Amino acid sequence: MTYHFAARVTSMQPSPTIAVSDRVRALRQEGHDVLDLGGGDPDFATPEHICRAAAEAMARGETHYVASAGILPLRQAIARKLRDENGIDVDPSQIIVTPGGKSALFSAILALVGPGDDVVMFDPGWVSYEPMTTIAGAGIARIPLDPADNYRITREVIEPHLTPNARVLIVNSPNNPTGRVLTREELEVVAAIAQERDLIVISDEIYEKIVYDHHQHISIATLPGMAERTITVNGFSKAYAMTGWRLGYLAAPAPIIKQVAKIHSHSVTCATSFAQYGAVAALEGPQGFIDTMVEAWDRRRRLISSGLSAIKGVHCPLPEGAFYAFADVSGTGMTGQEVARLLIDEARVGVTPGDAFGEVSAKHIRLSFANSDDIIERSLERITRVLGG
Repeated sequence: MTYHFAARVTSMQPSPTIAVSDRVRALRQEGHDVLDLGGGDPDFATPEHICRAAAEAMARGETHYVASAGILPLRQAIARKLRDENGIDVDPSQIIVTPGGKSALFSAILALVGPGDDVVMFDPGWVSYEPMTTIAGAGIARIPLDPADNYRITREVIEPHLTPNARVLIVNSPNNPTGRVLTREELEVVAAIAQERDLIVISDEIYEKIVYDHHQHISIATLPGMAERTITVNGFSKAYAMTGWRLGYLAAPAPIIKQVAKIHSHSVTCATSFAQYGAVAALEGPQGFIDTMVEAWDRRRRLISSGLSAIKGVHCPLPEGAFYAFADVSGTGMTGQEVARLLIDEARVGVTPGDAFGEVSAKHIRLSFANSDDIIERSLERITRVLGG
């Protein structure tokens, strides 16, 4: 028979980062020794006290539907965390727990924009912002950032790309893929423009705890005039090594929560009940293991950045946050796509081509250092062999 599909999916490509991981798995099933630097999955196990809390919840029967917005103890814990760590004052009723941060972003975009509206996003940016916007039927206003200027955000960079129909602006700091941590001055520029143009800001803060050196994460919702127009999105995947648990959340003004809750309830009902009890333990239990992970990633970012920059034609600045190296490969004479194909075919190393994150990054590749030192060292050896030292 002939299958007919909606234009919104026939014009869409699968997630590039997931495609890399799928290719790695397929090659491994064929018997190849492949190293995967494509995905953003911490190589640390979820801390035992978190797993125990979820297991205990299952044992006592917490395996049924819960409130669509999430169990109250978790929303209360998130509210305390946002107040004490971020300086964001919200009531638990202003929080929705979602199956992953991606679900929070998707529900927020669907609730805020539709045909005739535009979502403003920076280029390069995370791979799913654009498809989510397309599914919502909205347009996209991309703001290209200059790698030579360390992807710095200024009023002069933003204003020429704003459209009359702009309704939402997405910021992501620490940034995937660049590793940039936005300064207070940059966030103040975004905040000023958002208020002048009456924009809602979606702030993707999933990597907030993964910062290095002197850099500091700042939540844009804490800036003057921004609490009423900011949706803060976060989750447990990265900082707590809980990617498979699929738990995220968003915090927003009550009128926004009311509308997002409709999308959330009709699409996912609720996040997994017993997993939410694990998340309570994550927030309320010991936090020292986060420092341990960040210390390891700090060591690995230096290892991978120096190793890549030692290769002729490759330049890789030290990321300020998150756990990705974003390398400029223009000196090789190849595009990021060509280098990525060469590395998976010849070096058996999976990396993500830069154009997955926007046109600005066509001559970049992204490599995850959320991997062991051994895997990074072996990957660098293979990459150096194929690209030349």
